[in-house]
Amino acid sequence: MTKMEAATNATAPHLSLVPRARPVASPSDDVGGNVAERYWRALQQHLAEASEASLGCGYELARQAQLEGHGVLELAEAHAAALQRLWVMPRSDDRQLRAAGMFFAQCLSPFETGHRGAHDGAQALRHLNEVLEGELRRVAQALHDEAGQLLALVHIAVADMAVALPRKARGSCAKVQGLLAQVEAELRDLAHEWRPSVLAHLGLLPALESLAEKVAKRTGISVSVVGDADMRLPPGVETALYRIVQESLNNAVKHAAARSVRIGLQCSPHMVTCSVRDDGRGFDAMHWPQSQGLGLTGIRERISALGGSMRLTTAPSRGTTIQADIPLGGGHAGTAG
Repeated sequence: MTKMEAATNATAPHLSLVPRARPVASPSDDVGGNVAERYWRALQQHLAEASEASLGCGYELARQAQLEGHGVLELAEAHAAALQRLWVMPRSDDRQLRAAGMFFAQCLSPFETGHRGAHDGAQALRHLNEVLEGELRRVAQALHDEAGQLLALVHIAVADMAVALPRKARGSCAKVQGLLAQVEAELRDLAHEWRPSVLAHLGLLPALESLAEKVAKRTGISVSVVGDADMRLPPGVETALYRIVQESLNNAVKHAAARSVRIGLQCSPHMVTCSVRDDGRGFDAMHWPQSQGLGLTGIRERISALGGSMRLTTAPSRGTTIQADIPLGGGHAGTAG
């Protein structure tokens, strides 16, 4: 045996139908190696041993690949490449192909487990968002009704007190009444933003236009809305996108020092895309500012709960764009009306 042959045999075990006793190699021993090569070596080991231990090695290889960020498509490509190599070998047969299929199925187990976990997590997030929306509606109703009634009583009390005061002192009461009116208006607007009746009655686009008008009036920045006006979406999607835009506007006003914001809404039978773009200070997308971290995380979680994806485009002094793409599962909930 030449030195070259010895080196080859030491690093690449050859295929054999005869089981041979040898220790099961861990896939983590070659973490930096190519996934296809690691898969090929693990498959060869399984074909040689056909044991539960070699199947477990395949499971661990796939789990390690998953932790490294590899996807199921890369594993499928590795399996296809391994089958091609197996097919040209002189002693390959149907039994080996069936064993290779069983090995591949075992390697898919970690991805299936991860998929189920993600599905269960998305369901939990949807339920949590529904609970939070119910709590928001309750608080908004309390602000509108109970706080409004208390402020009305304070108005009456201040008016009665003003009558008993000298004429020169009544100006102070008038100032208090003006402040009370301002507080009442702010609470009313806040209650409407938290529980937007226009969202349930007219749909997402009119609700976004109403929100944009209120934010522009309150903050002085320019907020525009462009999009499809004739499509109604599933209620959960409309509520989630409304909250996403609401949080994005809050970030633009409080953190980005934006002068203008553009909201876009595009709908198709299978996808809805909503974007919020501001001309504010922006930031490094690789390092979210602590002030915006929770808001952006909440936006991403709302999108993930609906099976969608979030795209963040930003850079220092170049503004920020948040885009949400949410699948609709084959159709809209109907048209506006």
